[in-house]
Amino acid sequence: MKQTILDKNELEYFFVEESYGGNQDLFPDVTMRDGGCGAIAACESCIYFARTNGIKNLYPHQSQEISWKEYHDFAYVMKHYLCPRPNGINTLELFMEGFGEYLADAHDDRLQMEAFHGTHTYEEAVEAVCRQIDNACLIPYLMLKHKNEKGPLEDYIWHWFILAGYEKKEDDLLVKAISYGEHKWFSLKEMWDTGYDKKGGMILYHI
Repeated sequence: MKQTILDKNELEYFFVEESYGGNQDLFPDVTMRDGGCGAIAACESCIYFARTNGIKNLYPHQSQEISWKEYHDFAYVMKHYLCPRPNGINTLELFMEGFGEYLADAHDDRLQMEAFHGTHTYEEAVEAVCRQIDNACLIPYLMLKHKNEKGPLEDYIWHWFILAGYEKKEDDLLVKAISYGEHKWFSLKEMWDTGYDKKGGMILYHI
């Protein structure tokens, strides 16, 4: 039975040449392909806010038409701050620490970060997602282990990706997840109920 869409909001995103956002799989460096998702989430954040909020110093190139070479070069700058490691950038605090150092070196304090841990209730997560998207803020999302490891979320486990939209249904919230140069719609209810005690969460931006 088809559910009624109660509300929907999608952020205007960007392309890197033909790719919807950056594509981690295209990096020649295996450490970036396998463990660069945290750095890439920070890159996407910088490009997005440079385009939408005029915070130009977050991204060292022009932000309207983005070439793969420019994106690639910028990602390797960000790799210095969010370096791939054996267990990945596996906490919100590690992301905030590394990205915070980049923001300090960029001499910009307009973009602030708040950790929203996966220990919050699903209802609180729904409210946070809708509020952020309605305020035109994308959301870096960290998912660690998940009980449905062979389902639609398979490629998004132990991974940072971006949320850039939501669609309210009668009994769930669908979220627009961006990674690997494409976007997919997932159930936030399923994402949030990981089945594990150690959880990821979301970075909430404030300008």
